[in-house]
Amino acid sequence: MQQRKKVWTKKRPIAVTVVAWGIFVLFIVRLVQVFRPLIRMNVLRDGLGGPLTDGLLLTPLGSAVLTSAVYLLASLIGIVVLIGFLRVRRWAWVVLMAWTGASLAIGLIDYFYRNPNYVVMASNAVIALALNQVEVQRIFQIRIEQDDQRARAVG
Repeated sequence: MQQRKKVWTKKRPIAVTVVAWGIFVLFIVRLVQVFRPLIRMNVLRDGLGGPLTDGLLLTPLGSAVLTSAVYLLASLIGIVVLIGFLRVRRWAWVVLMAWTGASLAIGLIDYFYRNPNYVVMASNAVIALALNQVEVQRIFQIRIEQDDQRARAVG
């Protein structure tokens, strides 16, 4: 396997650290969202005391369990992406950019039609701005300069 060379020389750029903290904040928010429906339905205190489905439809308890499971999955995916991002993997930048774009779109829909989550919206906006900085794109080899392209063509 070919050794990856570092594009930066001293320390990670501040934008990479900002994105990592943004992902961490979103992880904490998602963990709160995992437990909120379960607490509301008293599942943590009483356990699963009823059916999850009524035919093909979810009961309120089933809906709470499904919502919690989806947020738990989102939290776990966020941790995997955070680890890949801190290890400066290109796939992590791509996944994070796609995830952030989708999350911003959902946040805008929630803003206009439902109850918006301002912490998630703000974190996603900061992450999107930081990911689009030139130095971050260079580190993750998203943006390749003309000199690098010429060197690759010659070498």
